[in-house]
Amino acid sequence: MSAEAKESHTKEYVVLIVGDPDRWWTSMTDEERTNGYAVYGRFTEQLGERGHIVTGGAELHGRATAKSIPVGGGPVTDGPFAESAEQVGGFFQVQTADLDDLMDCCQQLAQIGEGIEVRPVVTDADRQS
Repeated sequence: MSAEAKESHTKEYVVLIVGDPDRWWTSMTDEERTNGYAVYGRFTEQLGERGHIVTGGAELHGRATAKSIPVGGGPVTDGPFAESAEQVGGFFQVQTADLDDLMDCCQQLAQIGEGIEVRPVVTDADRQS
């Protein structure tokens, strides 16, 4: 596929990091944390090397720092909205023409104990259909 054709098929995705983000601070050793962050660094480098464009992302603080508002409105409460063993601990926003390769890159995050969920971003064209 030519560069122009590939660019015209580029879509934006959000890579959600799902699991127990608190484990990074409660049960991992300093060495495990250092090694884990090194994997994230390699992941980000690999995305660029393989033609994916990171347009945003962040690591999120632990669930204890969350503030929630219930469906329909109401008082702001401390903590996550739902009690769950799995929470979003961070995300990457990535533009790519090759979802399969993006998923392949994400394997290294799964190998260090992260759950990965990738979703396409809704575009104006999606809303019109």
